[in-house]
Amino acid sequence: MKRAAGLAFLGALLLAGGGHAWLAGVRASAPPPPEVALSVEVLDREGRLLRPFALADGRWRLKADLRDVDRRYVDMLLAYEDKRFWQHGGVDPLALLRAAGQMALHGRIVSGGSTLTMQVARLLEPREGGGFAARLRAKLAEMRRAIQLEARLSKREILALYLVLAPYGGNIEGVRAASLGYFGKEPRRLSLAEAALLVALPQAPESRRPDRNPDRAARGRATVLARLEAAGLFGAAERDFALRAPIPARRLALPMHAAHAAEAARRERPAAHEHRLALDASAQVRLEALAGERVRELGKGVSLALVMVDNASGEVLARVSGADPLDPERAGAVDLTRATRSPGSTLKPFIYGLAFEDGIAHPETLIEDRPARFGAYRPRNFDRDYQGTVSVRQALQLSLNVPAVVLLQAVGPQRLASRLGQSGFALTLPPGEVPGLAVGLGGVGMSLDALAGLYAGLANGGEAHALRDRLDGGVSQAEGARRLVSPVSAAYLAQALAGTPAPRNERAGRIAFKTGTSFGYRDAWAVGFDGRRTIAVWVGRPDGQPVPGMIGREAAAPILFEAFARLVNQPAPFAPAPREALAVRNVELPPPLRHFGRRAGAGNGGEGPKIAFPPDGASLDREGDEPLALKVSGGAGPLTVFVDGVPAGEPARAATMFWRPAGAGFVRLTVMDAAGLSDSVTLRIHGAADKGEATRSGRLSGR
Repeated sequence: MKRAAGLAFLGALLLAGGGHAWLAGVRASAPPPPEVALSVEVLDREGRLLRPFALADGRWRLKADLRDVDRRYVDMLLAYEDKRFWQHGGVDPLALLRAAGQMALHGRIVSGGSTLTMQVARLLEPREGGGFAARLRAKLAEMRRAIQLEARLSKREILALYLVLAPYGGNIEGVRAASLGYFGKEPRRLSLAEAALLVALPQAPESRRPDRNPDRAARGRATVLARLEAAGLFGAAERDFALRAPIPARRLALPMHAAHAAEAARRERPAAHEHRLALDASAQVRLEALAGERVRELGKGVSLALVMVDNASGEVLARVSGADPLDPERAGAVDLTRATRSPGSTLKPFIYGLAFEDGIAHPETLIEDRPARFGAYRPRNFDRDYQGTVSVRQALQLSLNVPAVVLLQAVGPQRLASRLGQSGFALTLPPGEVPGLAVGLGGVGMSLDALAGLYAGLANGGEAHALRDRLDGGVSQAEGARRLVSPVSAAYLAQALAGTPAPRNERAGRIAFKTGTSFGYRDAWAVGFDGRRTIAVWVGRPDGQPVPGMIGREAAAPILFEAFARLVNQPAPFAPAPREALAVRNVELPPPLRHFGRRAGAGNGGEGPKIAFPPDGASLDREGDEPLALKVSGGAGPLTVFVDGVPAGEPARAATMFWRPAGAGFVRLTVMDAAGLSDSVTLRIHGAADKGEATRSGRLSGR
């Protein structure tokens, strides 16, 4: 008897030792952790899903992290499928014995003995069915692979693989794709009924598909609820409430927000599995909804696009590239935010900004709106009427054409084009063409996103950033800010545009904005900004055909105001104007600035002033507080000097004057005589910053 017991004990030791050796060999032969193909995901700035892309075979398989999945769902999954998941080494002997006993007792499979790790092994290496022997070999292979997975991966990593690979019917794999496809939401917060359905579906993903077999899906959910209620995970009241919840009747489309931006990001970095854009998903969804609502009112074939930019960084917060990317009648496949169109009057503020910067105009300067001819070019106002004498502020707010062209002639169309190009947003001209006066009224090409970037520069104190579409190190990273107009000019423009008459039923003064209409009613524009963001709107036909009667003020401006209303309760305030800005009435301006173009003694052969020194483009060295010489010839009456558009001292009659710049850097120096004629140069000052009491505009003295 003792001998038999000893032999049995020895056999048990040998068996245990052999089993241990076998397990050690299986674990040692474990291959590297598996690589699972995942759907490419495009995310917003906060990591929210904008658009996933299906795998090459059409399956949706989204990355799933335990931190992003409802904890109750995970607890229910483990309690139902593998309650000893955290303890076993890939195979649960107790579960196998239970399953074998039930099969022997009932003659059929009552419950499986597979652990979650074994299920992951089967999902990673699926095997075709067959007879009993084939199924047995497959089960043994699953057990071996499960042990190897446990040797290579942590329990959390194995569970994450299940959350990615579990089948949910059709081409849906993984809990995130299932939650989005059946409930339209991420699986961070699931109801008890939703969690129970997601636990039940992988057991029979096709026969229980809720969109095809809702009754079977309901029965599977009920089975899960009953077992887990009996296990004490929740009470009978919660179970009964969950049983009454409706089963999803149809599959939902996975998110497809910012469709064109997502496609562009994927083309830019085709090897990346995840793309983080600067877009704000909340703003993107709201503006897409607005576009979808408004496009139905615009007529057949007419579409619209919107771009929202953060003023301080140039980050694109929303990009609605068309009313519907799947609508062929409105060229949904075309990214209308990047299409080059005629900008109409939307470039006028930059003309005025250069005039302010040159010191040849101020918002309260009077200017004539009367018929004028510039060689063969004769601009007319949109309504074919003229306002007579108006302030520059009013001319901009009313978008009068003649004053804009008069000022453009003074600052130079080539200089306007160069300044816009230097800020990162170049105009598009036909090959061989040079900028002319028609640029000010839309005779040039510009895209919607470039226009948004320019206005964001105005709102940012005159410093424009290159637009930044992504936050993950892509090739379109932001560059440093570039000077668009001076801070004083930017402040003048913001104040003037904030006073533009609002469209019907809207309140003026909430945002600074400008509208535009291209020749032939082909493009309607509206661009506006507050202290934090800029929104640009385009309306028109993608094929460039005219839409009779469509103008920016009536077609695009209401959409602009509605966009701001949907995004913010109260627009962000504008930054305070620089102290150098002149908040004065017309009569308080220096005489040359009171009326643009009015020339005392005109007709007597008088010529305007000319800056003899320093020449345009000069670089001047300056040490300490030493003043710099300014030599001027010609001009009628006292001369007024402007530094970056701000008067630098009182008018003087001296031919040689001395001025002290505020510090090192670029400066625009302008001299204007009593007749309103002027000359300007751009200089670069080298040396330490001025330590005196000089303001940004510098100081002037005459000798």
